[in-house]
Amino acid sequence: MIEQRKFAMTTQDLLIELLTEELPPKALEKLSTAFSNGVHDALVKLGLVDKDAKKHAYATPRRLAVLISGVVAQAADSMKKDKILPVSVGLDKEGNASASLIKKLTAMGFADKTPADLAIENDGKQDVFFISYTQQGAVLHEALQAILTEVAAKLPIPKVMTYQIHAGTTAEQDVSFVRPVKRALVLFGADVLPLTVFGVKSDRVTDGHRFMGEKNLNVPNAHEYAHVLRTQGMVEPDFQVRRESIYEQLKNKAGAHQVIMPEALLDEVTALTEYPVVYKASFEQGFLAVPQECLILTMQTNQKYFAMTDANGALVNEFLVVSNILTDSPEQIIEGNARVVRPRLADAQFFFEQDKKRSLDDMVGKLQTVVYHNKLGSQGERVARVQAVAAYLAEALNADVNDAKRAAYIAKADLVSDMVGEFPELQGIMGRYYATHHGEKADVAAACAEHYQPRFAGDALPETQIGLITALADKLETLVGIWGIGLQPTGEKDPFALRRHALGVVRMILEKKLPLSLTDTLNAVQAQFDGNAQVKHSVVAVKNFMVDRLKGLLKDQGYAPAQIEAVLSNNPDRLDEVMEKLAAVQAFAVLPEAQNLAAANKRCVNILRKAAEKEEAIAEGVNDALLSEAPEQALAQALTAVRPTVHEALAQREYQTALTALASLREPVDAFFADVMVMADDPAVRANRLKLLHDLAQLMNGVADISCLAV
Repeated sequence: MIEQRKFAMTTQDLLIELLTEELPPKALEKLSTAFSNGVHDALVKLGLVDKDAKKHAYATPRRLAVLISGVVAQAADSMKKDKILPVSVGLDKEGNASASLIKKLTAMGFADKTPADLAIENDGKQDVFFISYTQQGAVLHEALQAILTEVAAKLPIPKVMTYQIHAGTTAEQDVSFVRPVKRALVLFGADVLPLTVFGVKSDRVTDGHRFMGEKNLNVPNAHEYAHVLRTQGMVEPDFQVRRESIYEQLKNKAGAHQVIMPEALLDEVTALTEYPVVYKASFEQGFLAVPQECLILTMQTNQKYFAMTDANGALVNEFLVVSNILTDSPEQIIEGNARVVRPRLADAQFFFEQDKKRSLDDMVGKLQTVVYHNKLGSQGERVARVQAVAAYLAEALNADVNDAKRAAYIAKADLVSDMVGEFPELQGIMGRYYATHHGEKADVAAACAEHYQPRFAGDALPETQIGLITALADKLETLVGIWGIGLQPTGEKDPFALRRHALGVVRMILEKKLPLSLTDTLNAVQAQFDGNAQVKHSVVAVKNFMVDRLKGLLKDQGYAPAQIEAVLSNNPDRLDEVMEKLAAVQAFAVLPEAQNLAAANKRCVNILRKAAEKEEAIAEGVNDALLSEAPEQALAQALTAVRPTVHEALAQREYQTALTALASLREPVDAFFADVMVMADDPAVRANRLKLLHDLAQLMNGVADISCLAV
């Protein structure tokens, strides 16, 4: 189908507002974006507005609105040409319209057309009937009804609400939307477009602020919408303008203090207010004895308040309230909020004091009753496994084994505390406080919090050695155990965050340069599940999974894919050596000999692979007496000469030296492949030459598989 369309010249602003009951604050911004984009895109599709036309989304707790410029009342007519049928099908033997053609034309609304009215074109295979016609452009007020229904159905609504409206005198009708719609404002320039939206007839009337603004506001023209709401309605309809206002007010009210402003909380209070005003309130100094993380979370989560800290990062007993009321006498608002937060802080204080009365051994004991997974037992059983892994890692890294075991033993104790029961986000943080309270060593207490790190991409790694060991043990036990019961990630699903755990382990080994054998470490972890028949052996699979995460990490850091593949295709067991090997490969890649040697190495690998497929014999060692041709003699001598340098460099982890030394092999390698037939007729000569190539490949691939560098 070919379509040509032109826009009418006369355009107006189109405004659509749905005034509702309170919308879900955490979803408001997404709802607003989806609503404005949906309406705009539908209008573009119908030719009622240009795709580059300006649109402005508005959103408050009680309204979704969009203002679109350059909209036409009716789209221009468009010329269309549709394919009908092949001529051979459309005509009968006498050359008249066949039953198939008549049926097709009738279905398309062209029952009065005959073959003479149709064009015939060849589509490259056969002659085909085409029909050209003018399609009337869409009419705005007719199209909007369907557009709003379609857009509403596609909104990212967290939970749809179904409610009843009166339709006519007595009948009731079920309507579904995110929240009940009270008014519908639809203006095309200064004109109301007659629509019925969710059972509500459109007009030009909206409501201002619930307490401060005027009700039944008449909006004279679409482009005056925001101005009317701001001046008469005491409503700031623009979400981003309100957000910026809140941000600036918070900073100004804080003065010398620093405001803790999480993005999510800023967005939420923006979605809860139509005319935001920030006030400062306070609470009793005595509550500051409670860990500040508890107080901050209590204020943010339960009350949507913003906590403040002093220049040293310590919490102060003042907080900021984002109110929806502007008043010259805010004392009542301030005192009311102080009164509301007091019992919340008292609860946090009570939980903390009660938790401190319990011993760590008592808390750990309670973990035996907490199910970790029905195939992996309780959290208590898991603690025992993590302890054993931590002990193994501590020995391997020359750390204090007893401290590592103690840290692993108490790291999950706070999961059964009252405070973490109320605020799961505080797990680990509270563990550190409780461990410190009970006199644990500083590193052991720190491990209670640090073993969750890194919690997300780019998060800091544990600072203490014991924290690092506990974090490794915890994540490795999760990887091997969960993978072993068949719950490895599939597609986007990763309910146990195995990708994050694997990446965390890779980062710790890499960035902390931990001299750990990945295979030995994973085997030590696997051993902790030996008594559980439901856990399958997963060491190879988990190792490959971790190397895949490493590959992605290195790509994100800007390393060339070929260089990454060169290092990782050797299946490295010591990840702490990867960065040094990458640096060596980068230095080698710029040598003038690099491409020749990479190509030669690739040829070596291919020859040896094909020989293995044919089960060709390879000599146990190179026999100099069978080296009859000068190029193979020269290559054997060059290998003998360079081998000690390469082996010594590898032993000292001087990988760049090892690769650079290979540059001397370029000429003898080139000459060998130019003049020597590897697969000689004599079996003994053939086996000897294959051994020579085997030794060459082994030496060249000691640092990385340089064949990956071949262009």
